[in-house]
Amino acid sequence: MARKQLSTTAIHAGEARNELGAHVAPIYQSSTFSFRDMAAVEAQEMGESETYMYGRGAHPNRKILAEKLAALEGYDLIQEAREAGEDGPLVSGEIFSSGMAAISAALMGLAQAGNHVITQGALYGSADHLIAAVLPQYGVTVSRVDYLDVDELAQELEARPQTTAVYLETPANPTMSLVDIQGVAAVAHANGARVIVDNTFATPVQQRPLSLGADVVVHSTTKYVSGHGTSIGGAVITADLPLLEEKIGPLIRFTGGVPSPFDCWLVNLGLKTLPLRVERHAANGLAVARFLEGHEGVMAVHYPGLESHPQHELARRQMSGFGGLIAFEVKGGYEAATRLLDRVRLCSLAVSLGTLDTLIEHPASMTHRVLPAEHRAHIGIHDGLVRLSVGLEAVEDIIADLEQALA
Repeated sequence: MARKQLSTTAIHAGEARNELGAHVAPIYQSSTFSFRDMAAVEAQEMGESETYMYGRGAHPNRKILAEKLAALEGYDLIQEAREAGEDGPLVSGEIFSSGMAAISAALMGLAQAGNHVITQGALYGSADHLIAAVLPQYGVTVSRVDYLDVDELAQELEARPQTTAVYLETPANPTMSLVDIQGVAAVAHANGARVIVDNTFATPVQQRPLSLGADVVVHSTTKYVSGHGTSIGGAVITADLPLLEEKIGPLIRFTGGVPSPFDCWLVNLGLKTLPLRVERHAANGLAVARFLEGHEGVMAVHYPGLESHPQHELARRQMSGFGGLIAFEVKGGYEAATRLLDRVRLCSLAVSLGTLDTLIEHPASMTHRVLPAEHRAHIGIHDGLVRLSVGLEAVEDIIADLEQALA
């Protein structure tokens, strides 16, 4: 069969005919599953059947969504293997009740007391707090290398031989700085560490970290993957099947970060249109970024699709598009940012991102207020910084709203 394109994979992967022939996979709104007899129980226990027992352990709606997202994140690896004649599962995943549940499971699966985790300077606020403040309570030490510069990372890994994981976001939230995934993976693997990449901003449509050497990919499916702002969820995807089955996957049972069947169904439905939506988000994002870059009230625009972005060439190398997230700094600091945020009419003043409509927020007061002020300043989250998640509205209307608010 001819190689399927990514958009086709997004629609068809993971879908299976059900007993009633429903065209759209149904919601299996059940917490537990019954068995025909004890022989069926024994077959399930031995792994000889794909039946389910209890929703916390496994669930059909979770399975469908995990297979679809794994097929997208592992798209390149799977296609290359199939063309080489290889068969069998190559990339797998697990779905969690939130992005933070997925991040926690990935880190707990790779690091335990006595181990070390290295991360970058700028991170999503809750992930930053988990790594910097929570993991040390359980005996996991942590250090940072700004931007995860490959040479500096190599030195840190040499100084910290107990490092088991390097955790990164690229593009970073909210500064839109990038990390060289391929370079980090090469250095980390040479020192016996695994690499976890949060791919929420780029999505597998515009960046596939597993193909660049990453070991684990995490998502907040709440954002672009779902796309409609109707559910909260997370995912862990990896080509290291024993790692998932033995270390990361079981944590959903033992820590209970289980998504509902309905949330899995909603995210799976949204995922089918992800390639189409991301293309429009990126086109609108670039147009809005160019508008902001030319506005006299804006000091700086951080968007990897702009030639002025210091890592634009890296973005071109490891991404196939630049997404719909923009960070920009207004002249006049907090007061000017407040005036802008109070004046927007089309854009919604709200956290989160990746929804159909345009969302705008103030990181220092909202998504990243948990961070100490000195750390925010160090990583570039100034009081005049605004984060914009560009939606799917007509781009002329988005620009008009920003223009009147900046006037």
